[in-house]
Formats: sequence, structure tokens, C-alpha cells
Amino acid sequence: MPTRLSPAIDRDRLARLMTVELEGFARAHPRSAKLHEQAKASLLDGVPMNWMTEWASPVPLFVEAASGAGFRCVDGHDYVDFCLGDTGAMAGHGPAPTIAAVDRQLRRGMTHMLPTEDAIAAGEELTRRFGLPLWQFTLTATDANRFSIRLARRITGRSKIVVHDGCYHGSVDESLATLDPDGRVIATDLSIGPPVDPALTTRVVPFNDVDALAAALADGDVAAVLVEPALTNVGIVLPDPGYHDALRELTRATGTLLIIDETHTICAGPGGMTARDGLEPDMLVIGKTIGGGIPVGTYGMSHAVADRIRVSLPPRADVGGIGGTLAGYALSLAAVRATLGEVLTDEAFERMIPLAERWEAGVNEVIRSRGVPWHVTRLGARAEYHFTPTPPRNGAEQMAHADHDLEKYLHLAAMNRGVLMTPFHNMALMSPATSESDVERHTAVFDQAVAALVG
Repeated sequence: MPTRLSPAIDRDRLARLMTVELEGFARAHPRSAKLHEQAKASLLDGVPMNWMTEWASPVPLFVEAASGAGFRCVDGHDYVDFCLGDTGAMAGHGPAPTIAAVDRQLRRGMTHMLPTEDAIAAGEELTRRFGLPLWQFTLTATDANRFSIRLARRITGRSKIVVHDGCYHGSVDESLATLDPDGRVIATDLSIGPPVDPALTTRVVPFNDVDALAAALADGDVAAVLVEPALTNVGIVLPDPGYHDALRELTRATGTLLIIDETHTICAGPGGMTARDGLEPDMLVIGKTIGGGIPVGTYGMSHAVADRIRVSLPPRADVGGIGGTLAGYALSLAAVRATLGEVLTDEAFERMIPLAERWEAGVNEVIRSRGVPWHVTRLGARAEYHFTPTPPRNGAEQMAHADHDLEKYLHLAAMNRGVLMTPFHNMALMSPATSESDVERHTAVFDQAVAALVG
């Protein structure tokens, strides 16, 4: 879909400013540039994972050390980190309780395909937060989503999955789908090697469109609706009042399972939007941040779903596409217990959410004072500025207002002044270690960059 360029921006000025920022980055980061060139000999594009090429800088920053809400690169520059590993480090870099728990478990054994007491504590805490009584663990939220979809198909006997246009559920094949201008389901532009035409597996509906959702569920062939309770990866798009009530009513009426993915929306509070807004999923998925940086995901389910799973699975399910020899391994469960129990606590969110409110207020004041037609959307401890004067209601509206060149300039200008933003959009996430001075630093840097744009 073509993007609309921000009408308030002189594109020639933007190009000149970007050249200045690129040159400034190159002068300040010779060591990162040298390491990146060296890495090309053994790593595709000089990085261990392809997303690391998505930063606004000409080469990725190589990190020397990270702690709390910041890190230092190999060229000796310190950064306030609002990306936080795109939620993976939402607990902060190297939280002490998580490190201590992981260190203890390392000395007791990392994996043995047997449970530990930490697993019980982790499950109990997840139940307290999200309300679902029974849990299973994975290595990633992608795995948890895949397994939930498989189980939903198994117990319903149905083939289709519904997702929202502009959603993100990891590398789940069924979710890498969108709508073309004629409303047909197609693979997203960024889907790499889709195994089948996604129209065979997936129905896509616009976020906040109750009529489209009802139509997608009407024939009774949908096993599950997999939903982020607010879109986050396309940019933050919040649900309309009553949308989740309609979603729950329609799924129940059609015998469709509701799977809520809180991997990013955990920023709304200790129990994500599920607890905050009283949502009632049949299954729930979360990953990344609950391990404090140790790879882990989990999916929970109601007793009713668990009962249906028990009677439907074959005698041996270990090679049936669910599980994995490292899923639920001891080291990850030690990390989850410590991170949820001692780091991302209820009290931590009471500090983090006001910091996001402060970030939102600062950016809004810059937008007002500099006269640019943008706005800020906030979800709990996460906030983002959009290049549109009003909040988008669905993924297509948000994508239509994307401005890659403008975003890249603002990100690089921030990076060159010691502030790291999430590379894929204009999003900032607070951690328990984030401070008011970190937020004020972003506001000042953002103001400086926008002022240079508008003159």
C-alpha cells in the first residue's frame, strides 16, 4: 500500500538533514563499522539475525555492555534504550533477581526434560495475572501461538484461523496475511516463502470492524481468532469501546476459540489488557519479556479447553507438532519465576506507566509547539508518535500514514544523541529501570530533531 508523505515536511530539507546525520554517525562509530565489515565474512549481511539490519544507522551499533535502561556501544557512547530489545528486555537489561536465579539454576543443570519447582511458581503467577488456570511453556511466543492454533484446530475439527490486518504473532504462517485492495486474503509483502496460499488457512479482518468479524465467523469453519488486544507491531492501534465485548460474544456464539496474544500488550499492566480490561480468552499467549532476556514463551488455557485437549490428543503427542525438548526447560522457568515475581511486579508497573504518560506529554508538547500534524498513542508503559493528526482505527489506516524516510531521520537523529528507539516504528517502552531523566532526554532530542525539520 502506498504511503502518504507528511505534508508538513520539506522533503529536500529532510534529505539534507539525513545526510548530516549519516555523516555524524559514521564519524562517531568507526569501531562498529569495522566490526560490521569483519562480520560480513561469516554472517549474512554482517549480522547474526536479519532484523539487525533494520536500524536507521548505516551499520548496526555493536554493543559492549547493557545494564538497566541503557547500554554502551563499542565506540564508547552511552544510550538510553527505549527499544529494550523490542520488548524482550522490558524488564531492563540484566535485572539482578533474574541473573541471580539463572546463575543458581546454571549450577543445578539447565535442561533435563523434567519439571522443577520453579515451573509451579511460574504457572501460579501467570494464573494470578491473567486468570487462566493451566499453562504450558515454549521457547518463544511464536511457538506458543503455533501450538495454540494446532490445538484449536484439533479440538474444534475446523480448518480456518482469523487474524487482524496488520497484526503480528511472530513467524506464524497463518498470521503473515493481509487484505488486497479488493478485500482478498494474500500473503503480506514481507512474507518469506509462504508454504501455502494464506487464503487456504486464514481469514483477515480489519481491526475494530465488528461486521467483518461476524462475516468471517458465520460459516462455522473458524477454529480460533488469534488477536493482539491492541495492534502494536504496525504501530499502536487501540480497540474501539465495545470491540472486545463483540469479539467475545461472536466467538462464543459460533463455537470459535479466542486466543489473546499479550506478548507486546503486557505493557498495559501486570496482567496485560486481559486483566486490565476484564477480557475472557479461551487461551492466552505471551513470550519475550517474562524471562527477563532468557528465551521463553507460554500459553494458558481454560479448564474447558484443557478437558477437550485431553480427550482429543493421540496416546503419543511428542512428535505431533507441539512441544520440544527444550520447551519448559529448567533455566527458562527459573528466569520466569524471578522476573515475574521480583522485577515486572505490580509495583514496577505503577512506576513504568506514569513514565510513559510523561513521555507522551513531552512528545505531545513538541508536536503542539512545532505545529506538526502528528499525535501520540499510549498503551500502559508503551507509547508511540504517529504521522497523522488522529488515531488510526485499523492496521491499513496506520500503514497508509507510514513515512519511512521521516521515521528513519527521527530515529537516527535520536541515536546520534544517545537515545535508541524501536527500529520498526516510533515506539518507546519503559522498563523498571527507566528514569524521568531518561524520558526528558528523549523529549529534548525529539524537539531538536523536529525543530530542524520545520525550521
